Amino acid sequence: MRISTRFFAAVSIAALSLFAGSAMAEGEKLIIGTEGAYPPFNNLQADGTLVGFDIDIAKALCEEMKVECEFVTQDWDGIIPALQAKKFDAIIASMSITPERLEKVDFSEKYYNTGPAIAVAKDSPIKTVEDLKGKVLGAQSSTTHANYAEKHMPDSELKLYPTTDEYKLDLEGGRVDAVIDDVVVLSEWVKSDAGACCKIMVALTPDIEINGPGAGIAVRKGETALADKFSAAIKAIRANGKYKEVNDKYFDFDVYGE
Repeated sequence: MRISTRFFAAVSIAALSLFAGSAMAEGEKLIIGTEGAYPPFNNLQADGTLVGFDIDIAKALCEEMKVECEFVTQDWDGIIPALQAKKFDAIIASMSITPERLEKVDFSEKYYNTGPAIAVAKDSPIKTVEDLKGKVLGAQSSTTHANYAEKHMPDSELKLYPTTDEYKLDLEGGRVDAVIDDVVVLSEWVKSDAGACCKIMVALTPDIEINGPGAGIAVRKGETALADKFSAAIKAIRANGKYKEVNDKYFDFDVYGE
């Protein structure tokens, strides 16, 4: 789930605007921050277009709320500080709702929930979590998956990366023995040509204290009215079929979870 800033304008969604934390004047925009480097959830293409599940869900939520939205990208490590600095109004970037983050931001209810997994090279001798003892395990920094590895795999050497692309290259090149991330992220990668080197070794049981109840939409601390509006919109698109439409574009199962 990152400190330099990269801003790219994205698409406008609806014609009218109501709020951004407090009431917004008609015609103003709700600015959404995302990472743009976490496929299939959010990814910035070479032409500057943002794509992915997070992006399409955000567009559906903005349309449901009748607000005009614009996206900007922000490296993951700096995304919460950028929100606090009012560079954008909300984060929609597969951010897990955790007690640590709740000290800094407020969240909507979850909009999806998937667990962690470990990937290894196809010819790896590593077969179980126990086999990771003494091995180098890659993870993206400042993520719940890195925290999960620190707690549950303390005998592994944890190597942290700014983005998922970098740990993938190191796993392919044999510079790490395994990597940990969201099961969907890793599954989509190993099914692609880019991930042909590797396979899912195991899907892990989430740790609720670390992984939380799922990914939510983060807003600045105290802006609960905006978080509540996002929660209401999530319920609405779940009920009217728009969520399923987006879900089925990316996944063959309900990513919302239990």
